[in-house]
Amino acid sequence: MYEYLDGLITEISPNYIVIEIQGIGYRILVANPYAFSLDSKMTVYVEQIIRENEHTLYGFLNKQEKNLFQKLLNVSGIGPKSALAILANNDHTGLINAIQQSDVGFLTKFPGIGKKTAQQIVLDLQNKLSDLALASDEVAPIVPEVSPNSQLADALLALEALGYAKKDITRVEKALRKLDEQTTAKYVSAGLKLLQ
Repeated sequence: MYEYLDGLITEISPNYIVIEIQGIGYRILVANPYAFSLDSKMTVYVEQIIRENEHTLYGFLNKQEKNLFQKLLNVSGIGPKSALAILANNDHTGLINAIQQSDVGFLTKFPGIGKKTAQQIVLDLQNKLSDLALASDEVAPIVPEVSPNSQLADALLALEALGYAKKDITRVEKALRKLDEQTTAKYVSAGLKLLQ
């Protein structure tokens, strides 16, 4: 089992990154690929999930985010893709507070999370997250600047990859276009706040 991979980020796509280590590229599904820096040496915490016909690596910016992912996987009705969609918003403190305060409405705003699943999340995790307070500076690495139009386009693709409906993404796109020039990670973060 892998704990983390330390290497060069060689590719960023809307739902995964590729990290190269000694000439081998590892494809890793991540919540917000644009939070990683292209052509930068980084440590990516990983969780390997093996199913009957697939072996998948899921990646995280830090150990706390990985631990939160693992706890979400223990909830009945939450699979790896749903857990990644929940983690896409950098506000993990808000997520933890919502669970601890039984805020089902907050949780149902995530794609694929209905009222019953949200209630199950609260039931299973309500008193089990006190050790996972994440500092906001741990989750916001520096992302290189590129053309804002391509950044917005990449952010919209990332939101779609997380499972949000195209009609919701189109609605959010109008608001995102009004923002000053942003990095892709900031567009994704702003989009996620608008979708909740």
